[in-house]
Amino acid sequence: MRTASPLFVAAAFVVGLPFAAFAQSASWSDQPVEAAADDPNIAVSYDEDGRYYTEDDIPTFNINDDGAVDWLTFSGFRRYHSECHVCHGPDGEGSTYAPKIKNSAVNMDYYDFVDVVVNGRMNGNSVMPHFGDNANVMCYLDDIYTYLKARGMEAIPRGRPAKKEAKSDMIREAEDACMGS
Repeated sequence: MRTASPLFVAAAFVVGLPFAAFAQSASWSDQPVEAAADDPNIAVSYDEDGRYYTEDDIPTFNINDDGAVDWLTFSGFRRYHSECHVCHGPDGEGSTYAPKIKNSAVNMDYYDFVDVVVNGRMNGNSVMPHFGDNANVMCYLDDIYTYLKARGMEAIPRGRPAKKEAKSDMIREAEDACMGS
């Protein structure tokens, strides 16, 4: 059996570098966040009983003048750290096991984000499992999304948010209905 010559292996490696670099840079998680706080994909356009939305009806975070985060962002911190940080690291910063995802919530379309969480995906040897049947994720998916969006924008620091808004009755009722309470 013949083996590849070192020169051939080196040449194949060099030729493949641009493609590998492109594939790596194409990851949503690795893209720098260039959105401003007043970006219509970030800025609060309206709220409904403690849930904040952009002008396109996409969930977003809100931070009061006193530094209190909205309930969903606070809840997202808790839910992220109970279900997601095992792979994606504390505060969405990534780990040796899975990429950082705090930037994904800013750079990626909301519906694509939901699709990946619900259905999972494969990217080479990397596998994101599906969570579509996990109520601890699905009932709080917007919470996780808004938390990661706030982290991606560096609107909140690492760690548990110090202040939070109260949970509204509407949010409590939606959680109870989703969790079957």
